[in-house]
Amino acid sequence: MRLNLLSKILIWVFINILVLGVVLYFIFNLQFRFSPNSPLIGAAEERLEIIAALISSESAEKTRAERDEVVKRYSDKYGVEFTVFANSGEQLAGKPIKLPEKIKNSLGRKFRPPPGMPDRKNLPRPPPGQQIRIESTSNPSFYWAISRIPIREKGLSRPIASAVVAYSDSITGNGLFYDPKPWIGTILIILGISFIIWFPFVRGLNKSVSALTSATGQIADENFSVRVDEKRSDEIGRLGKSINHLAERLSGFVHGQKRFLGDISHELNSPLARMNWALSILESRVKQEDQRYIDDVREEIQLMSKLVDELLSYSKAGIKGSKIRMENVDIEDVVDEIVGREKLFQGEIKVKIEDGIKIRANRKLFSRALSNVVSNAIRYAGEDGEINILAEEEYGLVKIKVTDSGDGVPEKELSRIFDPLYRVEKDRARQTGGTGLGLAIVKTCVEACEGKVSARNLYPKGFEVSFTMKSADAYQANPIAELKDI
Repeated sequence: MRLNLLSKILIWVFINILVLGVVLYFIFNLQFRFSPNSPLIGAAEERLEIIAALISSESAEKTRAERDEVVKRYSDKYGVEFTVFANSGEQLAGKPIKLPEKIKNSLGRKFRPPPGMPDRKNLPRPPPGQQIRIESTSNPSFYWAISRIPIREKGLSRPIASAVVAYSDSITGNGLFYDPKPWIGTILIILGISFIIWFPFVRGLNKSVSALTSATGQIADENFSVRVDEKRSDEIGRLGKSINHLAERLSGFVHGQKRFLGDISHELNSPLARMNWALSILESRVKQEDQRYIDDVREEIQLMSKLVDELLSYSKAGIKGSKIRMENVDIEDVVDEIVGREKLFQGEIKVKIEDGIKIRANRKLFSRALSNVVSNAIRYAGEDGEINILAEEEYGLVKIKVTDSGDGVPEKELSRIFDPLYRVEKDRARQTGGTGLGLAIVKTCVEACEGKVSARNLYPKGFEVSFTMKSADAYQANPIAELKDI
């Protein structure tokens, strides 16, 4: 049966309530079975009644001093002040205290049985719990418990209608007035059962959503081989199927596009070569005053050739139809080679590379990527700008950073600078530089080497492009580990 996510949540809520109801039923059933005065419904009243009865029994026909000693013993035992007052307001035992008017008035109140209960004159005493009164006062700030008892004095034929008055500054009366432990235990049981019921469902839901989030992130990074589990029959399962279908379609589109670009670029090389050959013949036959037209045509052909070469490089780096040969590449050797080719740059290129750092990559692709980044940095840093190349290893990863002192890239453009044929300069004038494929080639080359590339602006001025590559040492220790696992 196929159920949507809302139905599953509602079913889980119903199961939770049902299980809790059954558990609470058994708890209360057991409590009533063992005692009519269950700790969950009347423990405090029962304790106070018992203590009041004991004080009444032990105080029978005693002097005031002896009654004070009895009351003091119970006060010390329970951490609550006990006193005995006659209904008239006269104190019969305990530490002297002036009762608040509210409590004094409560002493004179008569017990009124609830509807349906026999009249008081036919009962020996009020039923358990009905002779207890709990009060609170603000001046002084105390909590009071009043339990009616008879006090027998020597020489009197009838007992004095009295009450044990216990008071404390704590609402629980050190557990005598109110014992929260049974309720805390019940709440913990309810929370525990709810956790046991909901945890597998929430954990499965979170696991599925996390897998979908990770998959979409990898697809955005052009890893179209990622797939998610399609076993669920709800909306998340259908979303997983859609994501897998999307990844498959995008993989076909992107690789088809790159293959198409590669084929077109390859086909364009032949006519461009013939145009160059024809232009060299034409150059020897035109007059001197017409030579400038030949130069203009030659410049256009050179720009077209450069664009075709860039397209060919981009398509070759991005198409993973054949296995790319990986090797241990010495970063310092590659950097020295690239810096050596930039002899015309009048600024300073600072290189700081830890000794012996090697990465696991394809040397040709890595060199092409780093060369493009350095060329970009030289172009935008200016003639006197400073360029820094830094490489360091940490936790099995090698970070390679190229920074310049140029103006950087507008923040809103950062997420698109690695897109093919995208340029910050919208006019695409030849004076502003490249074809818009330089950083796209960098990205495809680095990812073909199982690395990652990112860019950010530096403040107050500058721009940084960084590679994250797997170190050769980490690869030898764990050849099958992915970059994210290191």
